[in-house]
Amino acid sequence: MPQARTTLIEQDQSEYGLWDRLFIYKDKLIANSRFQNTVAKIPFLRRIAKKRANQLFDVMAGFVYSQILLACIRLNLFNHLKNGPLTLEAIKNKCGLEQAPLKQLLDAAVSIDLLEIRSNQKFGLGKLGAPLVENSALAAMIEHHTVLYEDLRDPLLLLSGKLKSKKLEKFWPYVSNDLEDQESLKDRDRVKGYSDLMSTSLPLVADQVVSAYDFSRHRCLLDVGGGQGTFLKRVHLQSPRLERMLFDLPGVVNLAAENFLANSEDQSIKVFGGDFFKDDLPSGADLITLIRVIFDHDDERVKILLKSIFKALPAGGKLLIAEPMAETPEHPPMGHAYFGFYLMAMGRGRPRTVEEISHLALHVGFKNIDILHSDMPINAQVLLLST
Repeated sequence: MPQARTTLIEQDQSEYGLWDRLFIYKDKLIANSRFQNTVAKIPFLRRIAKKRANQLFDVMAGFVYSQILLACIRLNLFNHLKNGPLTLEAIKNKCGLEQAPLKQLLDAAVSIDLLEIRSNQKFGLGKLGAPLVENSALAAMIEHHTVLYEDLRDPLLLLSGKLKSKKLEKFWPYVSNDLEDQESLKDRDRVKGYSDLMSTSLPLVADQVVSAYDFSRHRCLLDVGGGQGTFLKRVHLQSPRLERMLFDLPGVVNLAAENFLANSEDQSIKVFGGDFFKDDLPSGADLITLIRVIFDHDDERVKILLKSIFKALPAGGKLLIAEPMAETPEHPPMGHAYFGFYLMAMGRGRPRTVEEISHLALHVGFKNIDILHSDMPINAQVLLLST
């Protein structure tokens, strides 16, 4: 019997190459509790073991950290501290939370670098809290995650496809196949919630795109899926002579048109309502942009959209795509882990690598695909394609 067991193991291992077998051996060694205890006593290896233990703990505790951040946002804590550190009593007077739980929150925020302890036991902005001062884009996204977390309450239920009602899918009605939901997209009030979030959070991406590309080399820009025109307004600051057009769902462009009435410069933006999977895009633009659009949709829908854009562009026209992408340099978890689960909860789309997006674009006729430099690729990577 012992010999039979050995033979079975050898047969299983024979399916792997030498490199794979070395990794299997390493994995088994690291998983062994006796080995872990031995490593913890060796100075050099102890540092590595501690680092990995801390990383694993942070993965486990990530949800708690996110809720500490959410509490700080809801108390407007970072904005209260923008002019300098405050005592516990002073913060209590501004936030209205009782002293004991407030102190617990502040100490927790200090521990994850959202806040810092300053002189005289005052609380000031930490290295991760300072960027959140008057940052409505990030604040809106942090608050929005309460919807996502509801759907992630039971991750296996979500993965199995058995979660009957997904809150995130309801938040983004354009991903629904329900005819009633589709008809409601003509109603400005139905689309206002998600459109406002897109508009508020767009600066996270828009600033990267405007820094990466000179829009003044073009005559007319069409922003497809352009929401309430936030991106077009930002581009106008860089290239004031550029003609601007916006295409989005009927309810969204109605919101945009109302928004444009408040500023005479924005009234020159031409708005077009429709469904870019069914309706032709307006012609006349030599540059079309897709800002945080295609990762919301499956490959077949993306091909339909790219074909429509290719048709609308003149010879030599350009398409600029900007969105967070999978396998992002220096932060790979953002793609497959974060956006992978977000889009699964949303009910449509997937994060794609630069190569996957390029392949879809080449399939419909685009060429000369360039990757533009982005200062913050975690917010967006930027691709430029030519007809």
